[in-house]
Amino acid sequence: MTTDTKDTALTGKALLAKVKELQHLSRREKAKACGYYTITKNNKPRVNLGDFLNAVIEAKGITLSPGGDKDGRGREPTYRVSVHKNGQIVIGSTYTEAMGLQPGDEFEIKLGYKHIHLIQIDEEDS
Repeated sequence: MTTDTKDTALTGKALLAKVKELQHLSRREKAKACGYYTITKNNKPRVNLGDFLNAVIEAKGITLSPGGDKDGRGREPTYRVSVHKNGQIVIGSTYTEAMGLQPGDEFEIKLGYKHIHLIQIDEEDS
């Protein structure tokens, strides 16, 4: 059984300062000195290098989680829409921003069998 020491592990600016102070040590030694280790049932320390490196990355303000596609309300674009009661289909700003569309951009609508093609009209074609 391992005993967790996460409550004593350094985070944020304190972690970055300690890492800088210990720059002469190896990564494992730095991780242990910053509290990223557990004690095994044999009373031996086990360094949690992955947790340490993730904490350093997070302390530097870099996010690796895939939250960049969210629209600010916690939802991710699904590329599925449905027809509203008034017969309209709304594409949504997440998709238009991803395509770099601007207000006033025009499209030609071509209907197919169970599909709709939106073809952007270039300013040169007008």
